[in-house]
Amino acid sequence: MSETIPAAFADAVRRDPTAPLLTFYDDATGDRTELSGATLDNWVSKTANMLADGSGLGAGDRVAVLLPPHWQTAAILLGAWSAGLAVDLGNDADVVFATPELASAGAGERYATGLLPLAMPLRQVPPGYADYVVEVRAFGDRFTPIHPVNGDDPAYTGRDDRSHRETVDDAVQRAAAMGIAKGDRVLIDARTHRDPMDWLLAPLVADASVVLCANLDPGTVAKRTVAERVTVTMA
Repeated sequence: MSETIPAAFADAVRRDPTAPLLTFYDDATGDRTELSGATLDNWVSKTANMLADGSGLGAGDRVAVLLPPHWQTAAILLGAWSAGLAVDLGNDADVVFATPELASAGAGERYATGLLPLAMPLRQVPPGYADYVVEVRAFGDRFTPIHPVNGDDPAYTGRDDRSHRETVDDAVQRAAAMGIAKGDRVLIDARTHRDPMDWLLAPLVADASVVLCANLDPGTVAKRTVAERVTVTMA
């Protein structure tokens, strides 16, 4: 079993780069975005390169991710972990990712995203922030860390300190508690499962794929379960 989140993600991509790994729905906007392992890996690599090369961040630095469950949030979290950063659940960090509604003044690098369909840029970027989806596109599709992440490195810091090894172990236990097994296709209600442990990490370490649903309309669940070949529902 992998001891780090980047290793677990690399294993998932390597098993079948073309298969859907994360499919995102927003029933309020009609958005549907499907990312294969290879496509998500490109976004993760671009984000890691932006943080490591663009912002000069690395081991010991912290990232605050003030975003709801979303495919871009997955790319940002996995990119930060790949670059050796620790996720802080507050906003006192070296780099901050936020929606415009949660944007606030502060030191360090700051990126905003509207989590818009088709990864569209913001019409108005909050003062002191850069637009994540604009900035990240300039960076490379492959990321090679100077110092690979190891199991003892922090994955979370602040009030929820956990190493990568501890986080992966927790994700394995959470996957078992959720009834997620290898090959499952898991439909997850983003409103009731906001913790990345549920909607991202547990399925990842279990070798499952995710159908992540924001603003889930209960009337769509039966039809979506058939269309997406869902085997586990967490609504």
